[in-house]
Amino acid sequence: QVQLVESEGGLVPPGGSLRLSCAASGSIFSLDYMGWYRQAPGKQRELVGLITSTGSTNYADSVKGRFTVSRDNAENTVHLQMNSLKPEDTAVYYCKIRTIYGMVYWGKGTAVTVSS
Repeated sequence: QVQLVESEGGLVPPGGSLRLSCAASGSIFSLDYMGWYRQAPGKQRELVGLITSTGSTNYADSVKGRFTVSRDNAENTVHLQMNSLKPEDTAVYYCKIRTIYGMVYWGKGTAVTVSS
């Protein structure tokens, strides 16, 4: 059994910052990539950013230069630092991990609202 526990999101004013964390526990033998997706109301879930086991990163164009994904391999934790937040960043953010054996796990999601 694998569990992903995400930190709480919240309400942030435009231009503000927020850091999300996701800790993976359970029967995890080796992680391939870890990352974040988001789903805004009425829209499909989309990639925000991910980081591979070697530290390579990939970001959605809409967040490049504003968001940073990092990971702590010893703690099986992935972080999402979000800066210069915009109202269009409002969404439920989901943590996702993939093991080297191809198993994929999702967190339950945490809501982020960017509004004044």
